[in-house]
This record gives sequence, structure tokens and C-alpha cells, in this order.
Amino acid sequence: MIQIRKSNERGNANHGWLHSRHTFSFADYNDPDHMGFSVLRVINEDQIEPGTGFGTHGHQDMEIVSYVIDGALEHQDSMGNKTIIKPGEIQRMSAGTGVRHSEHNHSNEMKTHFLQIWIFPDKRGYAPSYGQMDFESKLLNSNFALLVSNRGRDESITINQDADIYLGRATSTSKITHTVQTGRSIWIQLIKGTLQVLGHMLNTGDGAAITDEQVISMDVQPGTEFLLFDMSAQ
Repeated sequence: MIQIRKSNERGNANHGWLHSRHTFSFADYNDPDHMGFSVLRVINEDQIEPGTGFGTHGHQDMEIVSYVIDGALEHQDSMGNKTIIKPGEIQRMSAGTGVRHSEHNHSNEMKTHFLQIWIFPDKRGYAPSYGQMDFESKLLNSNFALLVSNRGRDESITINQDADIYLGRATSTSKITHTVQTGRSIWIQLIKGTLQVLGHMLNTGDGAAITDEQVISMDVQPGTEFLLFDMSAQ
């Protein structure tokens, strides 16, 4: 079974310095029909104007993943981390018992375009932690790679939840297949391009919730990039 979340149906917030599209309810955008999916709580597609960003603020008991599409994102937190996240890298911050951080775009010319993803942890009260990984080498010989997993298998970045995040990227017309274990929930978030899955066409910014399927077969067009979340059913 598949349910499509079209890009133009997402929540839309324009704060001047920040333009954000909300797949699920977030901040002032409240949609009772879209409060999250399985353990996935937030997918925000954010664009930060040059020289601006999120000031220091706090989080608790949430796994926060950042995926930069264009530009660069400077991260600084109360754990002592100060890093730059660029395209080709993924970042995970486990807020746990509490962490404060800021995120800025220090370019004078280019917007920072990224996905902000929140996933519920499998329990409360973890010690805060941070991880960042360059994944480009994983795509040298494959168009579908594991970036995030519960135990960091296959050299992925760890997360405190039974949730796997895969990146699909096609340079030519491709068929990408993902086998699903019984009782799992799948979310596909299309970053750019076009793909067809279970008879439905997804375009840039679209999402799809998939349940009760054993095999997900995707016909992917050149230049397409997407994330696939394979999660424990809730």
C-alpha cells in the first residue's frame, strides 16, 4: 500500500531569512493528517539565506539528521562540536538528555539548501552525541547506499532507533530494488528528479509512505536523488 505526499501539499513557511517546506506538522503548521510516519517525526526542506541561520536553541530526546543538498551548513553545539556540513556528507545529532546548538549559512552569495530530519529515539535519556560522515565513496560502485542505521552496520552512521536511511542516486536510467522485512514501514523522500514506484510517479519534493510490501522496485530517471527510510512499524 502506498500513500503519496505531494510536494505542493506540504506546509509552507517563509520567514524572510528561512524558507521551509514541512512534510509533517511543525511549529505553526498543524495538519492532524500528517503528524509523522512510524518513528519519523519531521522532514523539513529548508533554504537559509546567505549570512543568516538558526540561533542557539535546545533539543531533547530526538535523533536529528541533516542532509545538505546545496551550499554549506555550519553546526556548533554545547558538546563542543563545530563543523561544516557540505553536499556529500550526512550529520546526526542525538539530543538525548539535552543539547543546545546553532546552524548558520556563512556564505555571502549562496543559499544553504538542506533536509532537516527528526526521528524519535527508541528510549529517552541517552547521553547527547554527534556523528558526521562523508558518503561519496559509498556511491562509487553503487546507486543505493546505507547512510544511517541503528548499529552503524556497513560503515554507516549510528542512530538510536531501529531505522535505516538509504540514499539512492542515479546517473542513468536505473531500476533500484529494496527488500522489506515483515512489519517494516518505508518512507521515500525525493530530493530531486523523478522516479516511479508501485505505479506512482514521484517528482522533486514528493514523499511516499509504503506499508505491507515485500519488495520496493523503483524506476529511477537520470539525475534523481532520494532518501529511503526503512523503519520499525509503530
